[in-house]
Amino acid sequence: MIHPRSMLLPLLIALLSPWAAAQSTRTENNEELLRQIQEVHQLTPAQMEKLRAIFAGSRIIGQGNPAITQHPVTPEQCQAKLRQQGVVYANPSFERICGAKYMAPLYDPSKQKPEDATACIDQFEFPDIPCTYPVVWVKAREAAQICAAEGKRICDADEWEDACEGRTEPAESQYRFDLAAGVPPEVGIHAMRLAHNRAEANDKRWSYGPTYQTGVCATGSFKSPGCNGGDWKQCGSNTYPTGDFPACHSPLEVYDLNGNAAEHMNLPLNTSQMSSRGSTTLGYTEMKGSWFIFDTYRAHEDWCRWRAPFWHGTRVLDEHSHANYHLGFRCCNSPGKSNTTAGSSSSTVPGTANLSAGQMNRGPAATRRTMQWLGLAPAGP
Repeated sequence: MIHPRSMLLPLLIALLSPWAAAQSTRTENNEELLRQIQEVHQLTPAQMEKLRAIFAGSRIIGQGNPAITQHPVTPEQCQAKLRQQGVVYANPSFERICGAKYMAPLYDPSKQKPEDATACIDQFEFPDIPCTYPVVWVKAREAAQICAAEGKRICDADEWEDACEGRTEPAESQYRFDLAAGVPPEVGIHAMRLAHNRAEANDKRWSYGPTYQTGVCATGSFKSPGCNGGDWKQCGSNTYPTGDFPACHSPLEVYDLNGNAAEHMNLPLNTSQMSSRGSTTLGYTEMKGSWFIFDTYRAHEDWCRWRAPFWHGTRVLDEHSHANYHLGFRCCNSPGKSNTTAGSSSSTVPGTANLSAGQMNRGPAATRRTMQWLGLAPAGP
């Protein structure tokens, strides 16, 4: 007679093997991603050490669960497409203004020049490298820490909205702080959201124009069969490489604000919580933009200045802040000012990465080709 316990070990091995394989692949892909980040953004060893610690602290942060994720386009296909169309994202003028590669200055073109900008925003979703899958399954706290590790900061909600709209508005006009005074945060956030959306509803626009369109942005992918809304094992991050849709940009040349991955931002309830003013505590979580299935299913509004309900809401720096398969982030900075916030602390929360569902296991040769395409490595084998 076979004792039931003798069957337990083989069963556990069978159940855990796919998870272990995915973890191994995710770790390898994260390491490749971190090498690419260091080469493109020229980060210091100290900055990379912080980034590695954040990624290593999570079992899910990365570019999607490789056991189930199916990216519709590869980075190589993205690069070939952009070459064929003559699209070049490098902008030496912006780099000079913002002090970093692939960032765009935030300003009002009707009365300012790019050089007048007091803030800049990543042109692409993190890792802010063209033709690279966005990092998802990242908590708001981790997003703030990653931005700080790079010498940047998580953006305030109004900065993302300015980037999308194509012009800056005075920050004071974009927050009804009076509605949050003396009431519980959830009450204040709800009241501020309603007032803001009412005030902006008659002037809706999307990053690419004044009317909603399909096919312009990275919104033609699909939801994994059986995905129940946020299960790591069932929900693939079926994103596109960033910048794969060159027409999906705002007048300020910021890309993928609509589609691909939704994005964590900071929602302040008073001026002391504003990232743009050097807050070390930050405010509450705000989700911006839309994600990769919107051509077939518009899960919510996604016009530029729309503010979402307080879904899965917490303080940005809460250790239990939300992470999801279609939720990423991008960073901002304030040229000439320190961008250090509480997020720069070495205390971390989870991280391990991935790329696709058996689609690719990218090694050093693939990374070198990417560097050559970006003009960061000499041509040749």
